[in-house]
Amino acid sequence: MSVIKQYLTPKQKALAINLDPNIYGTFAEIGAGQETVRHFFRAGAASQTIAKAMSAYDKDYSDAIYGKEDKNRYVTQNRLKKMLRHEVGLIQERLDKEENAHRKFFSFANTVTTINYQKTFLGHGWVGIMFQAQPGQEYSEIVLHVKFKENDATLQQETLGNLGVNLVYGAFHLYDNPRRLIKSLYDDISVDKIEIDMIDFQGPAFPYVDNRLMSLQLIKNSMTEAVIFNSEGKNMLPADLLYRKDVFAVRGSFRPVTLVNVDMFENGLKMFLNETEGKPEDTVILFEITVSNLKASGNLDERDFLDRVDVLAKLGYTVMISNFSEYYRLVDYFTSYNVRYTGIAMGVNNLLMVFDEDYYKHLSGGILEAFGKFFKKDMRVYLYPYKDPKTHELLTSENLKVNDNLKELYKYFKHNRRIVDIKDYNPEHSEIYSREILQKISNSELGWEEQLPDGVAAMIKERGMFGYKEDITFEEY
Repeated sequence: MSVIKQYLTPKQKALAINLDPNIYGTFAEIGAGQETVRHFFRAGAASQTIAKAMSAYDKDYSDAIYGKEDKNRYVTQNRLKKMLRHEVGLIQERLDKEENAHRKFFSFANTVTTINYQKTFLGHGWVGIMFQAQPGQEYSEIVLHVKFKENDATLQQETLGNLGVNLVYGAFHLYDNPRRLIKSLYDDISVDKIEIDMIDFQGPAFPYVDNRLMSLQLIKNSMTEAVIFNSEGKNMLPADLLYRKDVFAVRGSFRPVTLVNVDMFENGLKMFLNETEGKPEDTVILFEITVSNLKASGNLDERDFLDRVDVLAKLGYTVMISNFSEYYRLVDYFTSYNVRYTGIAMGVNNLLMVFDEDYYKHLSGGILEAFGKFFKKDMRVYLYPYKDPKTHELLTSENLKVNDNLKELYKYFKHNRRIVDIKDYNPEHSEIYSREILQKISNSELGWEEQLPDGVAAMIKERGMFGYKEDITFEEY
């Protein structure tokens, strides 16, 4: 028997908040996001909930209240956090603590720009709430970034208002179940209307929340296609990181990271920087794992996911989790942020998959359409050689065999240096195979430690990663 999932409408959620005598706070909405508080006024009994509602549309007025922003950028995370802290400060300053000891205070804010008049830019925004999960408790915080998908400003504003109500309701009623809270953000909202590409939980209401797992929920729930976090586990906004930068990406399972991965990355990056004449500080380096790769053994195992990204974090790498099974979608994603040059490091097997027509049957233009998106003018593949374990033949771009009907196409990309071999690689690493290493780890065998970067083997053993179990021997007395 199928189960029908029911959820409250925005009006019902707003009314539920309004009827709770213990919830009290403020709304501050600047820019185009003037819609959330309207739901609470319309629902009725708003006087029990709303201490203040403010709409600072004019930049000068906004500056007078919250201060000026660097480069006059108002739709930023920094601006949102200034708003939240300012409004929470006023609550603490103006409301008597003894008289309101039973209340849980909050401040909701957003700063948004909707679609422009020419409809060349769909718009985006920051939405957040600071709230007390319990009376007198320190404030917790939920911050998220949204990208609009609708092509009408009025529709965008309505969607934003619904999202804001869902966030306020979720903060007070679902803070103890952040996965469910994230799902509830789309109650009464279709995923094709708005995208959430970053979310961050902080504070005493979320003592055990790992924001990397929360980022993963966004992809699992089809709320976004890719998320990025740095080596400290901090979520990063893709637009801030990628816009007009050079991007060098390495895709893999990283289960675990091996010396081959590091050799591919280091020597490929060296060639990329030389050929683009780019500066390291203007180059974004990403270690990308696809969701399909995370599901390679069946269901998505969150422990396995954290094992992989923890090892990458130990090595200081920035991690991208994406839903881009095909490489052309990855490059297309980078292109949407106006990146300058793109370099993709990959092994021979992955390049053979790129030239497999079966992956593009769903495209009306087939493999040619995919290649038009993948082999952009400023994109280059850096190919790491592969030593066949059976024949011991070393495969490079020079002796790689593709299907006969694609040979001329392959020659074209090779001739025009869209595919280049990674030079100066370490030949001693050519017989390192990650699957064999993983099998040895899970079987507690010896001899895999030296095939991993420094410190990784010790980390795996210490934390029992990737199925490692210490072999205990008992001495006879």
